[in-house]
Amino acid sequence: MSRLPNSIEARDVAYQLHSYTDARRHEETGPLVIERGEGIHVYDNNGKRYIEGMAGLWSVALGFGEKRLAEAAARQMEKLPYYHTFTHKSHGPSVELAEKLVGMAPVPMSKAYFTNSGSEANDTAIKLIWYRSNALGEPQRKKIISRVKGYHGVTIASASLTGLPNNHRSFDLPIAGVLHTTCPHYRTMKAEGESEREFAARCARDLEDLILAEGPETIAAFFAEPVMGAGGVIVPPEGYWEAVQPVLKKYDILFVADEVICGFGRTGELFGTTTYRLEPDIMVLSKQLSSSYMPISALLVNEKVYRPVADESNRIGTFGHGFTGSGHPVAAAVALENLKIMEERDLVAHARRVSPRFLARLKALQDLPLAVEARGIGLIGAVEVFHETLAEIPGALGARVNQAMHAHGLISRNMGDALAFCPPLIISEKEIDEMFDIAEAAIAEVSREVGV
Repeated sequence: MSRLPNSIEARDVAYQLHSYTDARRHEETGPLVIERGEGIHVYDNNGKRYIEGMAGLWSVALGFGEKRLAEAAARQMEKLPYYHTFTHKSHGPSVELAEKLVGMAPVPMSKAYFTNSGSEANDTAIKLIWYRSNALGEPQRKKIISRVKGYHGVTIASASLTGLPNNHRSFDLPIAGVLHTTCPHYRTMKAEGESEREFAARCARDLEDLILAEGPETIAAFFAEPVMGAGGVIVPPEGYWEAVQPVLKKYDILFVADEVICGFGRTGELFGTTTYRLEPDIMVLSKQLSSSYMPISALLVNEKVYRPVADESNRIGTFGHGFTGSGHPVAAAVALENLKIMEERDLVAHARRVSPRFLARLKALQDLPLAVEARGIGLIGAVEVFHETLAEIPGALGARVNQAMHAHGLISRNMGDALAFCPPLIISEKEIDEMFDIAEAAIAEVSREVGV
C-alpha cells in the first residue's frame, strides 16, 4: 500500500478513527477505499470490483448507484434542504413518510417518530418506555430485557441492549436495569436430545424465570430482532415466537421488534413481524428504509404506548426529546422514493422469488470442509466455520475465510466464525451463484491451508 503523504490511504490512517476496527492494526494495514458502486458491486480506488455481499451494512436494498434516489435528494435539497420537527413545526416529506409507514405497518400502529440511526431509534424507544411507565404511575417498571447475542446499537442505552461482549468491554456497559435472556441458537444452546420446539419452550421458560426473579412489576419491555443479525444471523427455532409472546402478554410487558435489518423485504416478507406473526407494541426501522442513501430511522408506536406518552407531555408541557435531524426533509424524501421504487419493482416479491436459490447455495456451503452450520431465511444467512487448530482464538478462522473472500472479490463480514451474506435485494439468481461460487472457493482455499 502506498504511504505517500498525499495518498488517501495515508491520510485516512493519519486522521480517521474507524468503527469496529483495531486502531493499532489499522495503522499498519490502512483502509480499503471504496470509490464507487453500481448495482450489487462496489469498486475500490484501484479499480477492483467486489460483490457487496453485505449490502453495505445489511442495508442497501436497491443496490448502489440508483439515480432516482440521488434525484430525489437533489430536488428536496433545492426546495427545502433542512428543517426540524420541534415545537409544532413540520414539513411535507416527514408528514408523508409518517403516514406511509403507519399505513404499511403489519400490526396497528398510531404514530411514527423519526431518528437518524437504529441506535438512536432503540435509545429513544427506551426513553419512551421509561416515560410511559412514569405516566402510568409505575416508576418501578423500568427494567428492559434483551437477548444474549442480540444487536440493537451502540449508544450507551442501545449498546447495553446489545448482547455482545465487545460492545460492552471497556465501555462500562451494560447500564443497570438492562437484562439478557437466552440466545435462541438451537445448535449451540440445545440440550442433548432436545427438539427445536422443546428448546424454544425452554427459552420461553428462561424468559419467564428471569421476569419472576426480577419481579414482573419491574419489567417494562422486551427488545428482540425477528432474526438476529450481527450476533451471527441466528434464525429462531421452530415455535420460538409462539412460545415467547404469550409470556410477554401474561406480565403486560411491552414488545419492541427491532426490524432495523429485517424490515422492508429482507426475510422475504415486508417485515420480519409478518414472517413470524409478531405483535409488537413498537417497531424500530432503519437501513433499508432509505437503502442507507441517507441516514434515517423511525419508531412506530401503537396507542398503548402513545396515549400515556401524550398525556404525560401534556402534564409536563412538552415532550422533552428530539434530534436536530429528526425527520430531515432530504432523508425523508429519499426514503419515500426508495419505498416507491421498491413497490414499483415489486422488490419484496423478487426477494421471495430468488430466496430459494440463495438458501440452496447457502445450505450447500455446509457440506464443505470447515463448515459446521449454514442458516438463513429470505435473503439473509450465514455459514459458521470451525477447525480445532484455531478454536482457541474465537473468530480467527472466520476472519481468515473472510479475507480469502475479499481477495477473490466478495465483501462479507465475519461475526466471530460466522460469515454473513446479506446482498442487495435486487440481486439476481445469476449473481447469487457468482457470490456463492466465490464463497465456496474461499472456504476450499482456507481448508487446504489448514490441512483439511
